[in-house]
Amino acid sequence: MKLHPDNLKSIETQIQQILDKAKELENTYKDEILRIHPVYQKSAQNLIHYLAFRSFEIDNLQEELRELGLPSLSNVEAHVKKSLLSIKTITNHLLGNQVVETEKGTISIKKGKKLLNRNTKFLFGYKSKKRRTRIMVTLPSTAAEDDRFIRRLMNFGMNSARINCAHDSSEVWSKMADNIKNAKSSLKKNCTIMMDLGGPKLRTGSIKPGPQLVHIKPQRNEHGVITSPAKIWIAPPEVSPPDESADAMIPVDEVWFNKIKRGNVISFTDSRNKKCKIIIDKKKGNGRWGLMSESAYLETGAELQLHKQKKSGKEKVRVGELLPLEQSITLNMGDKIILKKDSSPGEPTQFDEKGNVLNIAHISCTLPEIFADVKVGEPIFFDDGKIEGIIEEVSTEQLLIKISYAKDTGGKLKSDKGINLPDSDLKVSGLTTKDKEDLKSVVKIADAVNFSFVNDENDVQELFDALDSLDSKIGIILKIETQKGFNNLPKILLRSMQTYPIGVMIARGDLAIETGWKNFASIQEEILRICEAAHIPDVWATQVLETLAKKGVPSRAEITDSAMAQRAECVMLNKGPYIEKAVKMLDKILRRMQNFQKKKETILPRLEEAHKLNLSHDKFNI
Repeated sequence: MKLHPDNLKSIETQIQQILDKAKELENTYKDEILRIHPVYQKSAQNLIHYLAFRSFEIDNLQEELRELGLPSLSNVEAHVKKSLLSIKTITNHLLGNQVVETEKGTISIKKGKKLLNRNTKFLFGYKSKKRRTRIMVTLPSTAAEDDRFIRRLMNFGMNSARINCAHDSSEVWSKMADNIKNAKSSLKKNCTIMMDLGGPKLRTGSIKPGPQLVHIKPQRNEHGVITSPAKIWIAPPEVSPPDESADAMIPVDEVWFNKIKRGNVISFTDSRNKKCKIIIDKKKGNGRWGLMSESAYLETGAELQLHKQKKSGKEKVRVGELLPLEQSITLNMGDKIILKKDSSPGEPTQFDEKGNVLNIAHISCTLPEIFADVKVGEPIFFDDGKIEGIIEEVSTEQLLIKISYAKDTGGKLKSDKGINLPDSDLKVSGLTTKDKEDLKSVVKIADAVNFSFVNDENDVQELFDALDSLDSKIGIILKIETQKGFNNLPKILLRSMQTYPIGVMIARGDLAIETGWKNFASIQEEILRICEAAHIPDVWATQVLETLAKKGVPSRAEITDSAMAQRAECVMLNKGPYIEKAVKMLDKILRRMQNFQKKKETILPRLEEAHKLNLSHDKFNI
């Protein structure tokens, strides 16, 4: 595009229209802005300006600016009006008008970065020395007893510890918090405590229990060859394993247990009449680890024989009470299942001898009040979208659902799996009775509360009221995990910004299902932009390095996802047996990526051997 006066005037006109719209919206929402906490006043105005900017089709304007070699307004989130006025100043000068466009109180590029950094620091504490993006780690129950585990996580790069109130008790949470505080003191490191309220979780109910047995399985490769024996925890009934890596747990009588030594062999006959043996590997705490290189089904009451190294006879005992085998309901495309309001245990479809259906599969749900809000024809998703269905009938007591998608071999629906109704106008939201009770402990322990399933500004006000009743000014992180929550995000932020500090968590698991897989990537992007416009720190959460944390080896997609996560102010890891390895890996990825990108802004570091037509990243090895 030639540098023609008409082109410049066209750009100037479009910029002025956006500025006029920004002023109009400022006046429209002046009452809301006046109620904003003083620290966020300018940020709230900038958010309004950004929404005015995005209310226009600006892609043509951006193309015109790029063709003229001018800034394309692609990174204006944190300083909207300043960027617009700068473009006007440039066009003024190119048109021969030496006017510099200024407005008192406008947030500069430098000021926008400072505001976000300050707000992040107040919510999450100080950053790590060589890393901008914080790391939040979900703590397992064992963190209440193992203070060395907390210290290792902090040394590897944990900046925030997340305690999930959906698990354990206030006593356990307090122990975790004490271990965190002790580790902070001894290591001279910062680590904030974030606590999740469970929220109104919509999940499947219980399923009729199976037999009381444990299926022992050694690890095998794709050819069926055993690559690692099964690890079996053997101990008195009340003694739990010291970590989460047990393949099976066998409760036994304490007197018999005390006779077990390293190298002993325990033999038994499993439920299939198969002869099996366990080799005792080592002692750990108040239990023993055994190894088994064959599969077996061990039932409650089965006889165990202890063969000692010294030939002094055999000691026999019966297996203690085992948990019932977890059951599931297998669903294929075209199958039907009833979602019941009552809490009766679920059961799979029952057939007669000729294969005719006697009773359709059924299962209950944890929030039966949703029955009043759903309609025929609306979709329903189970277990993070692994099973999809359509609601065919609605009554006060049950929903009849036809399965529209499941994997070819059938989807296995278990108890306590998530249910999503993305197109239903659910009235269930806000604080549950349990949340309000948990909040009494949270305000005494945590630096910030993670508020689940925020759908609108009324949910925020409900949390405000609850915190006021407890006389607490704790930080707040709003978890956006529904379509409604995303749609109302600007209103949610403006109401939340009446207190300080706040943040936003992109709860990508439920959000992806609620908004649809094809929409999620762009929605995730919009949340990052809206938060930056409000100078609000955000948390990139759900399934970050998930397979690394759980299985010890990451996928390629997870590495890329983690690299993208540096655009957020904080990244959350879920718990798993290999969580320490995951923290170390994430720390390295984030530190390396900040040489190439800061938020959405691309950085072009020097390529050492570019003049030789070679590419080298050696200087970025961490």
